[in-house]
Amino acid sequence: MSDTGVQARRSAVYLLDQILGEEPRLMSELLAGGALDKLSPDDRARAQRLATQTLRGLERADRLLQKHLKKHPPLTIHNVLRVGTVELCQGGAAHGVVNAMVNLVNQHNKLSHLKGLTNAVLRKIAAEGPDAWDALRAPRLPKWLRGPLIEAWGADAMAAIEAAHFAGAPLDLTAKGDPAALAETVGGTLLPTGSVRVKNPGQVSTMPGFEAGEWWVQDAAAALPVQILAPQAGEDILDLCAAPGGKTMQLAAAGAQVTAVDDSAPRMIRLKQNLERVALKARTLTKDALAIKGSFDAILLDAPCSATGTMRRHPDLPYAKDGSEFGDLIGMQAEFIDHAWSLLKPGGRMVFCTCSLLPDEGEVQVDEALERHGDMSVDNSGLSRPGIDPAWITSEGGLRLRPDYWADQGGMDGFYIALLRKAG
Repeated sequence: MSDTGVQARRSAVYLLDQILGEEPRLMSELLAGGALDKLSPDDRARAQRLATQTLRGLERADRLLQKHLKKHPPLTIHNVLRVGTVELCQGGAAHGVVNAMVNLVNQHNKLSHLKGLTNAVLRKIAAEGPDAWDALRAPRLPKWLRGPLIEAWGADAMAAIEAAHFAGAPLDLTAKGDPAALAETVGGTLLPTGSVRVKNPGQVSTMPGFEAGEWWVQDAAAALPVQILAPQAGEDILDLCAAPGGKTMQLAAAGAQVTAVDDSAPRMIRLKQNLERVALKARTLTKDALAIKGSFDAILLDAPCSATGTMRRHPDLPYAKDGSEFGDLIGMQAEFIDHAWSLLKPGGRMVFCTCSLLPDEGEVQVDEALERHGDMSVDNSGLSRPGIDPAWITSEGGLRLRPDYWADQGGMDGFYIALLRKAG
């Protein structure tokens, strides 16, 4: 790592300053805006990893630091101490970590006078932190989110979800061809649902088969909606809210005639790049989903949602959001369901899914949609498949996935999936 790690650590602290500041920003927005573009590839990966690990362990870091701080230091210094604490408690060499963090503060125009505090606190953490770290509970989610999730799933499930978030997520791949062959090629594990799971993968773009377009990154839970839709060769299928394109590629690989729609131009550029890399084709439209017209054999609606199911991969979400957008999202999802239903041919089928842990964005949406549409029914016949526990099938016939499921195999993203059929 260049400059004894100062560049990567400075960038990690910058990311945390933005995510945890008075006007919180998502890490995805920061990265898309070029926050790490000036770093070398190794430092870029290291900065993102440090920021992510610190966000996962934020509660633990703060509990260890509070013993050594009489008052809250400026946010940047607090984040310097947090990053240093997480590194030290997860096996970082004390001398290297402390020196790098002190150098980082010393180079800051307005905060260099706090290098002594930084040095003193991190030396204490280096001496006692690692043992104390392991004795602390798994960090809890912020109250604004924890409350609704306990109400939905109970306290025991909440503790298991938080443990899964703290553990982080392995890398899951979807094969363009034979998943068993891909698992052997990349040294991964073939999951019962057909995804390939890789632990400690390193740089994704250097993995075997990436350049050749033999696979794409996609959580095992996110791969299930298309499997449940069961696309057939030649079918005219609409993929709404499609970017960055994992499900589009699944549909295209099955031989369907895919129309992929998303209203984000940057995300659609990425979708097109992904299609090009794997040599698959789809019609792409950068357009509001509610403006789409036509008639389709099948529709995949991965609706905009709170993304609370993806927090083990994106631990910035609980800090950069506060739940204030939930009401608007829930209303938008109902609109999208109704519009998509109007585009579905009689006798057709539609998968509605969200990467959310909130029933209001899943089970409740389908219950209410069934009341609005007399020609809509839920088909759960395709949920009897390898890897799916029958207990995950909900009362209205959808599939509820949570991060604590498959805990012994590394978990999965939180998702809700329902296959809806239109009367012929």
